[in-house]
Amino acid sequence: MNNKIKTLAKGIALISGCALTSVAMANTSVIPPAGQICVSCHGVEGEGVEPLGPRLAGLSKEYITTQLQHFQAGVRQNATMMPMAMTLQGDGIEQVASYFSAKSPKTEVKPVLRGTHVTFSDDTARLAYQGDWSRGLPACVTCHGPSGLGGDLFPRLAGQQASYIKTQLLAWQAGTRKGDVDGMMANVANKLTAAEVDALANYFANIK
Repeated sequence: MNNKIKTLAKGIALISGCALTSVAMANTSVIPPAGQICVSCHGVEGEGVEPLGPRLAGLSKEYITTQLQHFQAGVRQNATMMPMAMTLQGDGIEQVASYFSAKSPKTEVKPVLRGTHVTFSDDTARLAYQGDWSRGLPACVTCHGPSGLGGDLFPRLAGQQASYIKTQLLAWQAGTRKGDVDGMMANVANKLTAAEVDALANYFANIK
């Protein structure tokens, strides 16, 4: 009888442990209270709601955290995001960054490594992968990774809304967005023509 009781107890413990694990796993997919305010513009899954808010899924925790801090400090200017960011007090930024960085973009992109193609017939692809050193323009993938998949403090461009990428490049040009190390992005953006801004925004938005 004792052996039966012990076996039953082990079974109950195992089931309880699995149940707790399932609950814990489920909780990681539940948006935290601090992130509820983000949903109307960025979506529950961080896929973005154009033109209200860009895609957050696929961005790193480090990048999201830094940008929210920039909005709070006024380093990055945006009439909508600045007051929204100010609502994230205590561990609010940590909660939001952790939640959205754990979301995966629904559009899969096969990374194209630098050097895979030596020549490009498409001027925009050449600019993205090789840059234009005659104008001191580095390739976009130098910082944003293969196919613009991003990582750490460099945002993912692949699959991002074209309108958002364009808006940000224009913001760098106008000086209304700051926070880049040594003015790197402002320097790059100001060397791009209006046509190149449009072309690059559409290229990365639709990259496969």
